[in-house]
Amino acid sequence: MNLNLPNRISKPRKFGINVLIDNGYPLNFFKDVIESFTEEIDFVKFGWGTSVITKNLQQKIDILIHHNISYFFGGTLFEKYLQQDSLSKYKKLLNKYNCEYMEISNGTIDIDNTSKASYIKDFSKDFKVFSEVGLKDSIKSEEMSPKKWIKYIQEDLDAGALKVITEARESGTSGICRSSGELRIGLIEEILESNLKIEDIIFEAPNKKLQPHFIKRLGTNCNLANISFSDIIALETLRLGLRSDTFSTFET
Repeated sequence: MNLNLPNRISKPRKFGINVLIDNGYPLNFFKDVIESFTEEIDFVKFGWGTSVITKNLQQKIDILIHHNISYFFGGTLFEKYLQQDSLSKYKKLLNKYNCEYMEISNGTIDIDNTSKASYIKDFSKDFKVFSEVGLKDSIKSEEMSPKKWIKYIQEDLDAGALKVITEARESGTSGICRSSGELRIGLIEEILESNLKIEDIIFEAPNKKLQPHFIKRLGTNCNLANISFSDIIALETLRLGLRSDTFSTFET
């Protein structure tokens, strides 16, 4: 089409990744999206504990494997197994589904980040671990200072996390967002101005209020997660400056 567009890193990529969230989509819709947009999808997360009650989970995983798309279960499922003192059973579940990746979080249960980091260190012996920083409770989350966010992100990376995901929930109302849905820009700026490497961080950005901010601030190839299956092409147009929200961001 002879358009001068930003350089989008091609797959397989370690930066500029899209993490879609499956919150229980029907199998045929899931298959259609994966087959239609394979090149735009890096990971699929089976949200929170949906993998436990998804009857066609293995079929979905088979589709992802066929299209060379990686997958992992939501961190809340890890927390549920931890709460019930059943992490050995959780490892068996991960092995049953040939999970190369997994997520560890402490957004729901009350464990300190140092304890979470110890689990990261343990699980990273057998899996590639994504950790998540931030709380599900929006009130408690807003009380967590930027200094703590930075400390916890670094602690998780030091423990062996492949990348750290910043919490926003699928609704965009906690973690790096206020309960109103407003992005905590001051928090984001302090994270970006720290010594952390931006490629080590995945920002949850489940809606069009959040996605343009990160793309305009960090560029085309920022890491974004909690992307709806119905939004993947819309997100790619944002990344390439083909939508009004980022139209003037990438001038040539």
